[in-house]
Amino acid sequence: MSLVILAIESSCDDTSASVCVDGVVLSNVIANQSIHEAYGGVVPELASRVHQQNIVPAVQQALIKAKVSKNAVDAVAFTRGPGLLGSLLVGVSFAKAFALAKNIPIIEINHMQAHVLAHFIGERKPSFPFLCLTVSGGHTQIVLVKDYFDMKVVGQTLDDAAGEAMDKTSKILGLPYPGGPLIDKHARLGDPDKYKFPEPQITGFDFSFSGLKTSILYFIRDNVALNPNFIADNLNDICASVEKRIVTILLNKLKKAADEYGIKDIALAGGVSANTGLRQGLQAMGDKNGWNCFIPEMQYCTDNAGMIAIAGYHKYLKGEFAEQSITPLARMSF
Repeated sequence: MSLVILAIESSCDDTSASVCVDGVVLSNVIANQSIHEAYGGVVPELASRVHQQNIVPAVQQALIKAKVSKNAVDAVAFTRGPGLLGSLLVGVSFAKAFALAKNIPIIEINHMQAHVLAHFIGERKPSFPFLCLTVSGGHTQIVLVKDYFDMKVVGQTLDDAAGEAMDKTSKILGLPYPGGPLIDKHARLGDPDKYKFPEPQITGFDFSFSGLKTSILYFIRDNVALNPNFIADNLNDICASVEKRIVTILLNKLKKAADEYGIKDIALAGGVSANTGLRQGLQAMGDKNGWNCFIPEMQYCTDNAGMIAIAGYHKYLKGEFAEQSITPLARMSF
């Protein structure tokens, strides 16, 4: 008899639903929110309202695409945290209500652990132990993964996350939100060695991006004072140079951790893992150092329910279920 998991992800501004059958993700529906573009960033109250509008259609589409009846669902997995409290509340409430109506168990999932477990969706999977560089708008972490739910953060950002640095750079350059994909787009057309930005000297495996963000701000300010058209004239080169520095900061720390732990299976996860420069940089460093590199499909890089589904599947096998009294956690550690 098949094991069917319905999964819900609503930690930020994407409403997503997925259906996983016997460990195989059959659907991964993501409803994006364009309402935030006018504000240059995610507005939490608006995000939670749009989640309420999107969640039922997203779940319905996920079931239809997977060709699975709602009556066949054996458990509902959901993101408990970390994330925006109002957004999480929508997903958690829906999961609890659906499960209560069907008299089936619910499974709480840590969003950051799910990003790591996205590597177990496809055919090619890393072997334990492996290192995972998880990079998003809110998090930058190097995670030592010993088993599906035995993970340890060995390095993390002390201030801004890498994705945050890209988004703030894009705002400084006057690019619309979301800025990360636009930095990537312009970087493909520019010279990554045109401008030099500093690499923070942080001990251990931790990161810092606040100093880089400040240096970019001053660099733009000073050059615009000399040439008001500086950004327009050099946008591609600026984006390429900023991206290169962010990528080298990330990969230099990752290599340091890989050498320290003697690990050759190296994975990349999180929204910024969709960045072309980072993906290419990891592959190049992997080829040079004899690593087995793992990068999820694009649809499983950003926030998505497919990763929640696969995490829920492995938790179901362990019999780890949540109570109906469970509440979301905006801050949730590993």
